[in-house]
Amino acid sequence: METSTYDVAVIGGGAAGLSAALVLGRARRDVIVIDGGEPRNAPAAHMQGFISRDGMPPADLLAAARREVLGYGVEIAADLVAEIRPGFALALASGRTVIARRVVLATGAVDHLPDIPGAKARWGRDFLHCPYCHGWEVRDQPIGVLGTDPGSSDYAHLLRQWSADIIFFPHSQQVAPAERATLVARGIQVVEGLVTEFSVANDRLDGVRLADGRAIPRSVVFMRPTLRARGADLVQSIGAEIDAGGFIRVDSTGQTTVSGVWAIGNVTNPRAQVITAAGEGSAAAIAINNDLVQEDLESPPSSRLNRSSR
Repeated sequence: METSTYDVAVIGGGAAGLSAALVLGRARRDVIVIDGGEPRNAPAAHMQGFISRDGMPPADLLAAARREVLGYGVEIAADLVAEIRPGFALALASGRTVIARRVVLATGAVDHLPDIPGAKARWGRDFLHCPYCHGWEVRDQPIGVLGTDPGSSDYAHLLRQWSADIIFFPHSQQVAPAERATLVARGIQVVEGLVTEFSVANDRLDGVRLADGRAIPRSVVFMRPTLRARGADLVQSIGAEIDAGGFIRVDSTGQTTVSGVWAIGNVTNPRAQVITAAGEGSAAAIAINNDLVQEDLESPPSSRLNRSSR
């Protein structure tokens, strides 16, 4: 099967990975982006909070980014990395092998959704996770907040900035008396009971159904995000450290505990929004290029001939 060699292999073609590829391509590095085509924000119709791109559909941002990186000679491969072998030899699902001097993991994260009928179908539409991404669009509407972990009531307080009509559904969580008093003091209603369904009418969420039969009208429901890093096992298998939450440990430039391997975006930073992930990609790319320059300077002169600009 085919074997190709690059300066940098970027695993993941979202905002973080493509941003890194853009900067490295402009630095005249040989770069390949290997992308499985499953961006976390794919269900969302629009992307907010990205200056000059506010309201743009996520797919449009990625399409524009791909065009830009291709213009600098970056290769984009629609494939999956099955394994990273010693020497940074990446075994792809297609059977191809990619050998790189440096590796960037930008595989993002996967949202863990509650096992409630309707949750998956409404995700990214009117079942949401990020007030900063979607709060403005649902301002002043009847909003529900679903309890999924002990800190969920904090999300109810946060959403109170966008609407005066907030109901907190503890679901399977317990609400301490002091916590309940604080919620009520801010005008946030607490409705106990297991949530059994998100009801939908005319392709819009219209309420929350509880196990006791009650149906509580709501236009939108938020939950505190529960993320799992995607692809962290790829670099963990070669020695990269993972934190208690399953995310990859990195330094200020995004470098992991394995020399030559960087991680950026949601795979290391669960709070990174699109604009944050793109910034991490740019910062990592500069660090990677500097690292490659330093390696070239330390190499024997005869081995430098094919490592200069393309």
